[in-house]
Amino acid sequence: MDFSPVSLRCSFLVVLLSCFAAISKPVVASEDCEFPAIFNFGDSNSDTGGFPAAFFQPPLPYGQTFFHRQSGRYTDGRVMIDFIANSVGLPFLSAYLDSVGSNFSHGVNFATAAATATLPGFIYPGGGFSPFYLSIQLDQFSQFKNRSQIARGRGGVYKELLPEEDYFEDGLYTIDIGHNDLAEGLYSNMSVEQVNATVPDIIRNISAHVKGLYNLGGRSFWVHNTDPMGCLPYLLVSFPDVAAQTDSIGCAKLFNQISQHFNSKLKEAVIQLRKDLPSAAITYVDVYSVKYELLSHPDKYGFEHPLVACCGYGGKYNYSNAGICGETINVNGTDIFIGACDRPSVRAIWDGIHYTEAANKFVFDRISSGAFTDPPVSLKMACHRDDSR
Repeated sequence: MDFSPVSLRCSFLVVLLSCFAAISKPVVASEDCEFPAIFNFGDSNSDTGGFPAAFFQPPLPYGQTFFHRQSGRYTDGRVMIDFIANSVGLPFLSAYLDSVGSNFSHGVNFATAAATATLPGFIYPGGGFSPFYLSIQLDQFSQFKNRSQIARGRGGVYKELLPEEDYFEDGLYTIDIGHNDLAEGLYSNMSVEQVNATVPDIIRNISAHVKGLYNLGGRSFWVHNTDPMGCLPYLLVSFPDVAAQTDSIGCAKLFNQISQHFNSKLKEAVIQLRKDLPSAAITYVDVYSVKYELLSHPDKYGFEHPLVACCGYGGKYNYSNAGICGETINVNGTDIFIGACDRPSVRAIWDGIHYTEAANKFVFDRISSGAFTDPPVSLKMACHRDDSR
């Protein structure tokens, strides 16, 4: 969904653990997993400073809610990977590309806003997508694993800031990517059928990524599906003809059908990966259903104006391609700063592209319990392979 320099949107992780040579524990195991590190891959949904370190920081009011400053995140506060890290007792992840003040002792975030699973046709700054697509993120991880251990052997500060060798096998690998690949197809004037035809290639790249991480020692994976893209203002505004065909809550039916098609194929791929990778614990996480539930029944959960951007300007969805969150635009000779709504804590959509911290927390609380995962395991049990499936 990130195809302009700032309109970036953003991982999820499938959990694997080797137990007793290549034999894995069943999902019914009673022990909580102790993840010493998290290695995250994805787009702006989970970027904690990668794209900003390479290019530019999203300006305030991005970051205003929790950090009270620019934070390298494409929302008002925390993204889902922040909640995931804290829930397993780890600090926020530093971005791999951030050379200032980073601490990688408990994991690394390779996600960048505007990233795709496949090689994008247009790369920033010549186009709208990140040059750090999924294959590059895997290469970065491979280099990091090798070089971090060489540097750590020198002792001193390197030993304090880099992960221990066994963290790579015992850590959690989270993956949240694919939305931007679908969006690129839409912005290339593809039909819904043509976009759906690109899904097998996207899924192959994600599967290859998981296998690559497995070959490098990863054993626990937590993999997010994609969100209901037909509910996002940036698409509803950009494609008014498609947006006119809405469902009962006002989301574009055809765009959500693309998301659903992608998700069904991703789930099939995860099931196959469990067969191909005998020592891996791989969890499929249904982010789509949780987000759609929130947008369908906002009053039930204390939210309001579910399809309207909190930080934006103009029109039915408070979103316009004339200017985005944090920019100053000139309207009829008057400069207008595009700022945030008064209460982001009761809004689901932040800037027309990404979700608010409040929505991210809502989604995390539900997926981490195991109520929306396959197999139905909580995040803290995601290192246990389910041999019943």
